Amino acid sequence: MLNPKIRACTQKDIGFLVETIRKSFQDVAIRFNLTPENAPRHPSNCTEDWIQKDMERGVNYFVVENENIVVGCVALELANPDVCYLERLAVLPGKRRRGFGKALVAHVLSQAKSLGAHRVNIGIIAEHIELKNWYKGIGFIEGDTKEFSHLPFQVTFMSYVLDKE
Repeated sequence: MLNPKIRACTQKDIGFLVETIRKSFQDVAIRFNLTPENAPRHPSNCTEDWIQKDMERGVNYFVVENENIVVGCVALELANPDVCYLERLAVLPGKRRRGFGKALVAHVLSQAKSLGAHRVNIGIIAEHIELKNWYKGIGFIEGDTKEFSHLPFQVTFMSYVLDKE
């Protein structure tokens, strides 16, 4: 039985975060032919500097541990009083399909609600159909798909409404 433990990250966790994010997004980079040249800001190219700058501007990172080993992470950014962004959801390839990603998303949704947000937004590669369906299964709603000149793929935006009651 899995007993995932989720905890907030500190500066001391930056190395773990970078390693987890890079390893977790490597298969996506390969699948969609993303390189440091054509997608320099893709998480497969994550650096300590990225995480450091995120933390300095108030982005909260969380890791999920199983048996005291980090198996995944996620970031939560309060974009404005009503909206949070879920970013860099990452679960190591060998640890997927065991509920760690869902546990991280549930944690972020709870955190966003406690911050007073009404919605959590994400952006994913539009062609990543399995991921889109996974988020829909959790309760995210598909929104617009947009093209960005600096990205070699289209981005689909999805959102989760926190105050459905």
